[in-house]
Amino acid sequence: MTKPHALVAGAGIGGLTAALCLARIGWRVTLLERAPLLEEVGAGLQLSPNASRILKDLGVLARLKGAALTPGAIRIRRGRDAALLALLPLDKAEQTWGAPYCVALRSDLQRALLEAVAGVPEICLVTGTTVAGFAAASEGVTVAAKQGLMSLRFEGTCLIGADGVQSFVRKRLLEPAKDALRFSGNEAWRALVPADQVAPDMLRPETNLWLGPDAHVVHYPLRGGAIVNLAVILGKARAPNMQADAWSNAGDPQMIAARFSKWHPLLRGLIASAPEWLMWPLFEHEPLSGWTAGPIALLGDAAHPMLPFLAQGAAQAIEDAAALANALKKNPAVDIALSTYAAARLAHTAKVQKASHQQGVIYHLAGPAAAARDLTIRVLGPHRMLARNDWIYRSSQQIASQQGSR
Repeated sequence: MTKPHALVAGAGIGGLTAALCLARIGWRVTLLERAPLLEEVGAGLQLSPNASRILKDLGVLARLKGAALTPGAIRIRRGRDAALLALLPLDKAEQTWGAPYCVALRSDLQRALLEAVAGVPEICLVTGTTVAGFAAASEGVTVAAKQGLMSLRFEGTCLIGADGVQSFVRKRLLEPAKDALRFSGNEAWRALVPADQVAPDMLRPETNLWLGPDAHVVHYPLRGGAIVNLAVILGKARAPNMQADAWSNAGDPQMIAARFSKWHPLLRGLIASAPEWLMWPLFEHEPLSGWTAGPIALLGDAAHPMLPFLAQGAAQAIEDAAALANALKKNPAVDIALSTYAAARLAHTAKVQKASHQQGVIYHLAGPAAAARDLTIRVLGPHRMLARNDWIYRSSQQIASQQGSR
């Protein structure tokens, strides 16, 4: 019996995870990636238990050992004076949510996923190949692609659009008027700082969050404490003249230093230690009412572009991949299985999108509103603060348990 064959547009975190999940249930997978080389792009990311649970089950989490960090806590501080607002313990994350809370560089996670994919004969990765069109066929889907000057044709049982914020597959599925990305008014800046350039306080095995007016900062050590991953979100940014998936635009150190001139010296020192800055604009999209059309479905940022304020962009893509495979395993009728997958994920990811947007508003409060926020954080205390995310961290537990073993 011929194995069903999934064509996956995009070999980012969502596409690679989907390939592994689909191969586990007996599918062949062809990954079509437009980049000729899978470069190290993007910032650090937080792998909350809803994602790490799935990665652990796939054997990917073990490949991150030494590069990732399992932080002991999340330390929340006020930007102007470093006053401690909360210390959220994560040492019992696995006991509480069934999986660890980790942080890693996107490039390290992508490398771990690629290593896992390379060991699965059922997965074929085709780079330098751009999806140029697709159509539902009598028994699946046909994809037209370009590889340099060559025109290629792929046939599969289904097509999964995991091709990012500027998804070609999404644009073809939706009317143009319904596919407008909206600039959020925020910019993300990132830097990797050598550990020997920062104060010892910045090398604790913790995730640090600093809050201030129209900005916040996240940093944590990685790769065995050799570097500090530093991410800065600036609000009230001007509308960009670049695409939403432009990850590596050079940032001006003087500009970012000026934005934080009134913040605590400890943080200013960390920012000043960054050897270079890369920045990108943050876009969002209204939640979609549907992700599928026959044998075609969306996944990850292609389905639900979201702001990073709940650190759920990659995590939700990983959850999508597990849910997709689970639906296809249970129902041999691909159209119905894809509709079931979307129905299982639509409301949840829409809620995460909206919550992420609102979290950014809360992070960037100023004046009396910021004082009220800080008081609320202290009154709630660490355990109630963590419990506010139970609905996210527990959301994939049933999906992961149903994935089964190879």
